Amino acid sequence: MTPFKVHTEYSPAGDQPQAIEKLTASIVSGNKYNTLLGVTGSGKTYTMAKVIEATQMPTLIMTHNKTLAAQIYSEFRGFFPDNHVEYFISYYDYYQPEAYIPRSDLFIEKDSSINSELERLRLSTTTSLLSFEDIICVASVSANYGLGNPVEYKKNVQKVEQGQEYSQRAMLLKLVEMGYKRNDKFFDRGEFRVNGDVLDIFPAYSEDEFIRLEFFGDEIESITKLEYMTNHRNQELKEVTIYSVNPFVVSQDRLAKAVESIEKELAERLEYYQKEEKHVEYQRLKQRVEFDLEMIEATGMCKGIENYARLLTDKKEGETPYSLIDYFEAMNKPYLLIVDESHVSLSQFRGMHAADRSRKEVLVDYGFRLPSALDNRPLKFDEYINKKANFLFVSATPNDLELDMSSEVAEQIIRPTGLLDPVIEMMDSEFQVEKLHDEIKKVVQRNERVLVTVLTKKMAEELANYYSDLGIKVKYLHSEIDAIERNQIIRQLRLGKFDVLIGINLLREGLDIPEASLVAILDADKEGFLRSKTSLIQTMGRAARNSNGKVILFAKKITDSMQFAIDTTNARRKIQEEHNKKHGITPKTTIRKLDEDLKMEEYDDVALKMDKLNKMPASERKKMLAELNKQMNQAAKDLNFEEAIRLRDEIDKIKKL
Repeated sequence: MTPFKVHTEYSPAGDQPQAIEKLTASIVSGNKYNTLLGVTGSGKTYTMAKVIEATQMPTLIMTHNKTLAAQIYSEFRGFFPDNHVEYFISYYDYYQPEAYIPRSDLFIEKDSSINSELERLRLSTTTSLLSFEDIICVASVSANYGLGNPVEYKKNVQKVEQGQEYSQRAMLLKLVEMGYKRNDKFFDRGEFRVNGDVLDIFPAYSEDEFIRLEFFGDEIESITKLEYMTNHRNQELKEVTIYSVNPFVVSQDRLAKAVESIEKELAERLEYYQKEEKHVEYQRLKQRVEFDLEMIEATGMCKGIENYARLLTDKKEGETPYSLIDYFEAMNKPYLLIVDESHVSLSQFRGMHAADRSRKEVLVDYGFRLPSALDNRPLKFDEYINKKANFLFVSATPNDLELDMSSEVAEQIIRPTGLLDPVIEMMDSEFQVEKLHDEIKKVVQRNERVLVTVLTKKMAEELANYYSDLGIKVKYLHSEIDAIERNQIIRQLRLGKFDVLIGINLLREGLDIPEASLVAILDADKEGFLRSKTSLIQTMGRAARNSNGKVILFAKKITDSMQFAIDTTNARRKIQEEHNKKHGITPKTTIRKLDEDLKMEEYDDVALKMDKLNKMPASERKKMLAELNKQMNQAAKDLNFEEAIRLRDEIDKIKKL
């Protein structure tokens, strides 16, 4: 195992040294639950990295949204360049789960679009967990959903050693059993090709390298890693292990037993429908499951195979399904599970199971799925929180749940940058729109940004239109704007393309905009989720990365939540002021470079060439294909998945020609 080593020019400062020491000591001594209470801008991510370095434990970092997961993944790749840092989120660009609405007799078929690069990253995670110990995996809630049995997955591999004898035919059959497809024309991930005594295998989890096995009779003469685009020989190997293309791929024996179990359950369920004289449900289930069985027996897969996960993994009814966490537990050594922004993440994890079950119970009752489909589910909260992991909850506003469970609560109040919590100003909410306009003009003159939170989507849109008519450069942000566009809007705000961003829930964790010096909270006295003490503190924290940080609360009265948030913020500000005075620190606005991986490249030249494809010589098409593949891989590596998807579609057009 390569030791975990943080690579950075920074050293622990402020409250970080004592937080790292306390948490490390508590985790090493065997305390299962611990909390890091760190204010915005105090360097919680850096502290997390140093705790991993100090404990030397494989680590799973979970958070509640993909955008934040991508940001953490990028940071940890920088912190740990010598270790295996992996990324595990849902691999769907689009996902519509199947559902049935009895009242209108409407069945909604499952519809999805799989992102091949995210799928590769997930497979890279599972294979790395079975191959290495120096693993740091950044994951979304997807880590709580069902996966295949890690023990079965590890069994279903093809190990190859140089100088050993293998039947090429038997090896090809094994690859097909593992989910690989033969493609001698256009070689891609999850495929193999054969040319005489040369067998090329492109592992489904490999980024840009494939494996070449050269036979001499039945003996493996050489094993080589080659670069996909150039066929350049990167590395000569003595041995290699090829993993399946899917965690649900199982051995033929296990598959045969699963088919028997499915047939048995189908017979029992059909008998039930017959007794109850539910003829429509009887016919639905019979037709669907028999078709799935034909597909499984012929190809080893079927659409919606995850609904048979319990039978494929030989679990009992109601038993905890396998998930990514089981791959950590299969390592048989202590591991760390960090829950980032735990005040939101844990609540979300708690609600996942009930929402999933309510939808599937209807499908089962009306004959669209077997009862075993109910066990294709996310982990229940008790199952999750009682895993063998050492938990570390991280939040600026942890809930009572985390605090009550934790043996150690390390506070990280002091910011190494010396930045103070923002000044809080109260204003009467009468004529709040006009008053805010005056404040916005002052901030814009300093070339700084403004964040405004309102209570409804309609208010966000109308306020943006009103200020725009007054000459303010403004945009709005709410849940109907997808994650990719949301990132672009935030980037444009930081670049100064516009000055004011209006939203409903701008407290979204991970919203890091040092250029924003004013946060305005309209109707702050309207108690509820969006104006709770946690929400207010998180929203105020968005102004804590700028030395001119200020929060304006527009209200007619001071609610209990407002008072708590004001008192907490002022207390933290006082602690930081005393620290700055003692050490002679002058607060400076956080300097955070705009990540290069967020830049949107222009590919107009590609679009122009596409118009001429039919007339283009084959050699030119090949060159274009190589260039587009290179750009697609780079976009995916930079987590710019929208651009990677677009380029993938362009590549498909050329392939069809």
